[in-house]
Amino acid sequence: MPTKYDTNPLDPDFPEKAKAAAAAGQETRGLPYAGPQTNGFSPAPATEDPTRRFGNPDFSPYQQPYNSQYVPAAYQPVELMGAGSSRKRKVDKVGLPENVMVALPYLPFSIGLVAGVLELLFVPRHEAKVRFHAAQGLAAHVGILLITTILGVIGEFARMANIGSGIFTAVTTVFLIIFAIKAWKGRPIHIESIDALTNWFEEKIKLK
Repeated sequence: MPTKYDTNPLDPDFPEKAKAAAAAGQETRGLPYAGPQTNGFSPAPATEDPTRRFGNPDFSPYQQPYNSQYVPAAYQPVELMGAGSSRKRKVDKVGLPENVMVALPYLPFSIGLVAGVLELLFVPRHEAKVRFHAAQGLAAHVGILLITTILGVIGEFARMANIGSGIFTAVTTVFLIIFAIKAWKGRPIHIESIDALTNWFEEKIKLK
């Protein structure tokens, strides 16, 4: 008789029954086996779009031999949009192009001096760029005139002062011409040594 610890799921009397059946001439019958059946998927609908093939990508730029060095692409300078038109625009209440107005105060001799005073008088406050160059050019002319006067006074007593005055006038004339060309081309110009005088002229010289 099987016990509760018996893990055999078969009938414990099966061996004896099998022997008795064999002695009586009975054969063991198995269940019929039809085999597994495979179900296929349904065919694709006829309305499906055909597969489209894209063009072959061009990888030629990346197929160059690697030499362990990174070579950047050549830099192509791009001109700022509207940079040229901004320099040639008409200055408010004056009517002259901006590049002409910023260059006039740096012209040598009395031309730049007079141009700087007139621009500060007639150019409105919102034209900050034109007023700055007018004040800076005027300050440069005043500084040159002051130093030239001092050298002229000293030249009455020392001949070397006259030579120094001539050299100073020639050098400053060249620099003023360079400043005028740079201003006309739109290049930045800043004379730090006359900042205080430039700011004073820009603030004080104006129409009421």
